[in-house]
Amino acid sequence: MIHSQFNNIKIAGIATAVPVGREKIADKYGHVFGDEKVTKFSKTTGVIERHIAKKEQCSSDFAYIAAEKLLFEKGINRSEIGICIFVTQTPDYRIPATACVLHKRLGLSKDCICFDINLGCSGYVFGLETVSSLMQSSNVKYGLLLVGDTMTKMIAPNDASSVMLFGDSGSATLLEKADSAPAIKTAYRTDGEGFKAIIVPADAYRNMDAPEERTVWGDGNERSDYDLYMNGVEVFGFTVTEVPALINEFVEENQINKEEIDCYAFHQANCFILKQLVKKAKLDNDKMHISMDRYGNTSVTSIPLTLCDKYGDCSDGENKKIFSCGFGIGLSWGIAEFEVNANDIYPIIETDDYYKDGEVSRD
Repeated sequence: MIHSQFNNIKIAGIATAVPVGREKIADKYGHVFGDEKVTKFSKTTGVIERHIAKKEQCSSDFAYIAAEKLLFEKGINRSEIGICIFVTQTPDYRIPATACVLHKRLGLSKDCICFDINLGCSGYVFGLETVSSLMQSSNVKYGLLLVGDTMTKMIAPNDASSVMLFGDSGSATLLEKADSAPAIKTAYRTDGEGFKAIIVPADAYRNMDAPEERTVWGDGNERSDYDLYMNGVEVFGFTVTEVPALINEFVEENQINKEEIDCYAFHQANCFILKQLVKKAKLDNDKMHISMDRYGNTSVTSIPLTLCDKYGDCSDGENKKIFSCGFGIGLSWGIAEFEVNANDIYPIIETDDYYKDGEVSRD
């Protein structure tokens, strides 16, 4: 187990944005797959509705709106932000890094470290590790962890295994150097043997000649190599064995008192998996907050979105002890335990805005 502890770095704010567009999967897909199949899917995964981005909206648009909310609420001088990391699987462009686009849009200083991380389900906790590490080893006072995915754009319309599962969103987390801040504790693992378990086989620089025609795959779903493929059996097996093992090791290593945890904010893979994790890791089910019933599986954003969903309207001014866990693509999984004041977690924003200057002139 790779584990870290970061002292004197505090999570100073969390904001999340989602598209205005909302759809109930029963209304959208009942006539496509049949009411019985949709009802069974909803019962297993927990997804009832989710927010869907417009064609023009990218994941960075939601992260940008969330970051602007944080900067406004916290009154931060943008010149003091020395790190801007964007974690996404759905960037604006293949190149350059979308973090550089966000750097421009947010009006950040040239004295700022910016790059993308290509991760999804586990990306938020890996991002916390990255930003915290950079802050601890530098003179940076503030860092921005931006995350977002528009997964609905990469799924075949008749793929019943995935098309009803995902929702779109983006989030921003502000980290600040602060004396005597509660420790941020983390742990991580990766198993590249499972890299094919969640994959878009083409649309980059391997398999460049893959056919674009959608055909029926071995699991009975129609897709092409340019669409998301997820091996549900492999992902489930990995999740219910490897993730509880890491949780138990982390709890023992750090002598975590589970009774002191206020919220388990886990990646919202699906509700059946979350129930299995609660059971296998012996967690308090009442503290496992669920957001995917209304937002779907929002990939890299699911942990901060879940926190904004739970505490966004809370103003008790109390520090909340959060146990977060992300797991999935890669295969990769990780834990971040931290404290954050409820007043620094903001309500979820709905937006239909997008970056209108994102196109490149041919003149």
